[in-house]
Amino acid sequence: MLAATVLAVGASLSLGGCGFTPLYAAPGVASKLAAIDVETPDGRAGFLIHQHLDDAFAKARGGRAAYSMRLALSEARYPRGIRTDNVATRYEYVLTADYTLANLPAGDIAKRGRVRVELTYDSADQPYASITAAQDAQDRAAEEAARRIQLELAAWLATGEPKAGKTPAVLPPKSSGNPKVR
Repeated sequence: MLAATVLAVGASLSLGGCGFTPLYAAPGVASKLAAIDVETPDGRAGFLIHQHLDDAFAKARGGRAAYSMRLALSEARYPRGIRTDNVATRYEYVLTADYTLANLPAGDIAKRGRVRVELTYDSADQPYASITAAQDAQDRAAEEAARRIQLELAAWLATGEPKAGKTPAVLPPKSSGNPKVR
């Protein structure tokens, strides 16, 4: 135990001398992430990813937004692990989030990106357990998508965000209705 502690302290001291800088130590990254206003589509997946993004960005209530992020979500569910009676015992859930980050107040596009999360879950014979497993998979996928978006944007902000593109662009229209689940 003592050896592990000494090793960890020594490793952390050696990182300081090599020029390593943590991502969130870059000036202004955390405050710029907190200044992103997120717009998500209606539906459960939209609500979940909005909640996880607010947590990931450490969104301050009432703060002035410097960016607007619009998300478009698509979901798919594929049966896996088919039994001999042709009933799926596992499912693969895929959540794809396309995001567009725009500077405010001008609205010109600063960054676009896409994250895709794939995970599997068991499907129980009891209906309630099966519904709960599907909802848990949706929540875990939304959390992972929010984490990936946060990391992409933090890396982009830390390395010096480029100025807005030369061609003025407009945010895509807000998506309406519930996303499709197959």
